[in-house]
Amino acid sequence: MRIIVDVMSGDNAPFETLLGVCEAAACDYARDVDFTLVGDENVIKKLACENKWDISKFDVRHTDMVLDMHDEPMSVMKEKNDSSLALGLRMLARGEGDAFVSCGNTGALFCGSTLIVKRVKGIQRAAIGAILPLSKPFILMDSGASVKVNEDYIHQFAIMGSAYMRSIYGIESPRVALVNNGAEETKGGELQLAAYGKLKESELINFIGNVEGNQLAFAGCDVALTDGFVGNIVLKSIEGMGKLMSAELKAMFKSGLSGAIAYLLLKKQLKNFKTKFDSAEHGGAPILGISKTVIKAHGSSKAKAFRNAIRQAIACEREGVVSIIEQEAQKLSEKKKREKQA
Repeated sequence: MRIIVDVMSGDNAPFETLLGVCEAAACDYARDVDFTLVGDENVIKKLACENKWDISKFDVRHTDMVLDMHDEPMSVMKEKNDSSLALGLRMLARGEGDAFVSCGNTGALFCGSTLIVKRVKGIQRAAIGAILPLSKPFILMDSGASVKVNEDYIHQFAIMGSAYMRSIYGIESPRVALVNNGAEETKGGELQLAAYGKLKESELINFIGNVEGNQLAFAGCDVALTDGFVGNIVLKSIEGMGKLMSAELKAMFKSGLSGAIAYLLLKKQLKNFKTKFDSAEHGGAPILGISKTVIKAHGSSKAKAFRNAIRQAIACEREGVVSIIEQEAQKLSEKKKREKQA
């Protein structure tokens, strides 16, 4: 297995991304994995030398162009088609690696994955599946790629999200729910009502109905479905609330002697609490529906998060997530054919 890594994109690149690759390569799960680093070879070698990181086993594909967070998504195909992000995707499409990991511009990565690597046959729209580590991890489909979707897209998001949760988290029959403003079947707008009907009739998923925002944090489902606009708001709101809680806890423990004593008494529990809800533990978001494994790491990823994004890419390949989605897409296509013939 070979993982192609964009080490130049992201707020903390290339230091944190290169460190993340080095850390991942030293882990047991990467024992039989090879890595190709895409980026400025001079910068990569200089960083490795200064920090005494051994990169002798890594291949390096040179490019000194970087696509940043402010570039237009289509620049991956035009002005920045020689960037580390674009080059990495082309290498993946040509079969020079099995998976691609990047902290880069979300829109450009999604656009490039769709246009360069291509979608799985039968999948109408790929989706970014963010893993949210709340009381129990669940996948949010879509979390920011597609603002406008229809009920067919939502149905396919459900199929892909279920495949991911079965493969990576070992959930035999993932509970699929539609994010809505009420639990009743009659709630929501035109999209929600149409999607509800589609999901309810599907034999390919375990649909349990609507889920309200206040239930997502309490294991309301394993796969949460929505459009990219609402999904991104949900994602950012949960991230923001997590940061607020962390800041309030720190302020409380620093408030005086009683706070300091409480911290010492709860230090172990607090560490476990932080680990459980730390998004860096999950690393990144898979772009599901693409014909090869593509993992979008958070733009502000530090080495730990990037290392875990690489771990996620390796797990997706080992568990054959793309192949499973291909099989499910084929089942869906065959079902549609039967319905037309009936």
